[in-house]
Amino acid sequence: MKRALITGITGQDGSYLAELLLERGYEVHGVIRRSSTFNTSRIDHLYKDPHEKNNRFFLHFGDITDGVGISNLLRELKPSEIYNLAAQSHVKVSFEMPDFTAQVDAVGTIRILEAIRAAKIDTRFYQASTSEQFGSTPPPQSETSLFAPRSPYAAAKLYSYWVVRNYREAYGLHATNGILFNHESPRRGETFVTRKITIAAARIKLGLQSKLYLGNLDAVRDWGYAPEYVEGMWLMLQQETPDDYVMATGVGATVRQFCEASFSALDLDYRKYVELDDKYIRPTEVDALIGDSTKAEKNLNWKASTHWKELAEIMATSDLAKFGG
Repeated sequence: MKRALITGITGQDGSYLAELLLERGYEVHGVIRRSSTFNTSRIDHLYKDPHEKNNRFFLHFGDITDGVGISNLLRELKPSEIYNLAAQSHVKVSFEMPDFTAQVDAVGTIRILEAIRAAKIDTRFYQASTSEQFGSTPPPQSETSLFAPRSPYAAAKLYSYWVVRNYREAYGLHATNGILFNHESPRRGETFVTRKITIAAARIKLGLQSKLYLGNLDAVRDWGYAPEYVEGMWLMLQQETPDDYVMATGVGATVRQFCEASFSALDLDYRKYVELDDKYIRPTEVDALIGDSTKAEKNLNWKASTHWKELAEIMATSDLAKFGG
């Protein structure tokens, strides 16, 4: 039985990845941070009593800012696959918390890589890279495009990207970067723009909210469906040779278009409810991110099938049901 360790298991991607790995017969271990309140809602349906017979899902307290704890956990578990999904992943927040973002998103990665190297663990490592690393580079962006990060988040993630490549080349680690473009779902965090939009549309439909305030409506993003993207993560680690892959739909849309699709799915006109607020404008904007995943299609036989308009409808109708509609 393969054993996988997932950091960031309580997030959107972590929960979908845990489901996928359990379905494929893995023993799955997840790292969760200690908190005075429960923060495991996305994975509660997977949890079983650790003493239950044939249980294959386990949680461990830890944090990738704690190098000793991570090193001890790897030595104990000796996982065959490690998926590093833990991050401070909100771009706007990274401008307000740059030091913390660097400690988690940049230094956290090298702590795991160094623990693998020092303990000589035979494992395959996946690093969650991001399309934000391309920043101001014009689309379409692929594995050979220039990186030009425009936020502390993107810069920290770029550090992780390069140390993964460095440890792969210097120490022969099976370490892979997945450069994933925006991927969303009904499990997306409520402060991210897509989920903020679909929640507002649902609440406005039900008379629970009157306005939605947003920043740059003209920013273009390549939005895909998260469950499809975690399949891609798994496929990357099944390759004999580690490499770096872009995963994207190849189709871009503006925030304005995502608003229109989300509100239209609930028979609403977004123009009656959406207003601009400068506090949501980033200090440095990324105008357009549209990915070219030709390499993943060729080498992994992976291709996104859900594009932004259908995704907006999925999320909006899910949020309507959540609020009682």
